[in-house]
Amino acid sequence: MAEGIFFDIQRFAVYDGPGIRTTVFLKGCPLNCLWCHNPEGIALYPQPFKRKINLNGKEEWVEEISGRRASSAEVMEIIARDLLFYEESGGGVTFSGGEPLQQPEFLLDLINRCKQLGIHTAVDTSGHARKDVFLEVAANTELLLFDVKAIDNRKHVEFTGIGNELILENLLALNQTRPPVHIRIPVIPGFNSNPEEVKEICRILLSARAKIEAIFLLPYHRLGRNKYEGLDLKPPPVFSSGETPVRIQELVGIFEDAGFFVKIGG
Repeated sequence: MAEGIFFDIQRFAVYDGPGIRTTVFLKGCPLNCLWCHNPEGIALYPQPFKRKINLNGKEEWVEEISGRRASSAEVMEIIARDLLFYEESGGGVTFSGGEPLQQPEFLLDLINRCKQLGIHTAVDTSGHARKDVFLEVAANTELLLFDVKAIDNRKHVEFTGIGNELILENLLALNQTRPPVHIRIPVIPGFNSNPEEVKEICRILLSARAKIEAIFLLPYHRLGRNKYEGLDLKPPPVFSSGETPVRIQELVGIFEDAGFFVKIGG
């Protein structure tokens, strides 16, 4: 039985794959994206975290720990509570983060346990993981949610803290025998919201052999900024969102003209 660390489990989720789902957020991420709205998922260990709540009309800070060590059996006990909803809605479980591939043994054990119960699985990944780990997870899950942020490596380093060589290598290693893939692109003003960068992403996706079922364009938002204060971290920059609504339909058109099915939002 594997053990790992998660920082949240959201039941009745409807954005991270088909149907009604449970999303399990595993801790640990090699990226440090400037727009990250789950900064409590970056460190691969439990950490002190203050959460702001409204109590009797006043804002108060509540101290807690972000991250809980648990066995795969303990997590499955929570997942299995909603078996009926998965069956009725065509839903299942999505493993997200952080970066779930940072805990491969834990992740694979959970995926296999879900399979034994007939629960559909999806994995939401940045693609930054050892190729052997990435391909093993891809071969075992039923849906891959793959984040593509930019093709320009210099910009990728500037805005996420790491290069994208391994990410693109893993994307291009997928083939028609692997699971269906949903490409998820956070549209960040000043980073990848211009047509030129999106055309480069489109070019790479057209060269991939993966079974790309859909592309999801995720408009920039500022949710989660208060979490940085709760972690005693410097808040990220605020990107101007003015151009995103204007550009989004143009970006949709680029992918649709290339033959992809596109949706806005998760």
